[in-house]
Amino acid sequence: MKRKKSKTQLLHQYYKYTGFYSFVVDSIKKVTVPVILIIAALFLFNRYVFTIDDGLELLTKTFSRTGVLITFFLSETLLGLIPPEIFIAWSKKTATPAASLVILASLSYFGGLLSFVVGKTILKIASVKNYLEIKMAKYLKNTSKWGGFLIIIGALLPVPFSITCMAAGMIKYPFKGVVLFGLFRFLRFALYAWAIFSVVS
Repeated sequence: MKRKKSKTQLLHQYYKYTGFYSFVVDSIKKVTVPVILIIAALFLFNRYVFTIDDGLELLTKTFSRTGVLITFFLSETLLGLIPPEIFIAWSKKTATPAASLVILASLSYFGGLLSFVVGKTILKIASVKNYLEIKMAKYLKNTSKWGGFLIIIGALLPVPFSITCMAAGMIKYPFKGVVLFGLFRFLRFALYAWAIFSVVS
């Protein structure tokens, strides 16, 4: 007589069969090379052209703190147009790095929640709905299959968090799930800050 599988075993089997693990591995592979190239480019730029510290110092002096935070929030709400790592590095050059980092993480988190609302609301506009359903077909399909786990992946890995949240809204995924799983966004900012702060003086 076969022993009944536990809920964890069944979930593992489901994610294995639906390609969730392959998706995570492929996502990591896709971002590994670009991240390495970006780091190498920054290293060379920092050494031979213009130091990162000087660039961040210039950014801090040129733009107000409020202006930078508004730009970041808009980016995190509108499909993650600007890499958040730039803003994490910027936070190190502010008068209160820890406070700035918490604000950035909070803005990113709430930007994702707003993206969810946008995704849910946008269904009422037929033309936009049809356009996004084509453009975001992969995200919509994956969110339907994996739900909360995909939101965690979007929160932790360099997968556009706002797109994941918008897709969740479009398939009418429970909002409380996005609120809960989206909290992993704070962990990502803490880990990235730990790495970036060790480079930026």
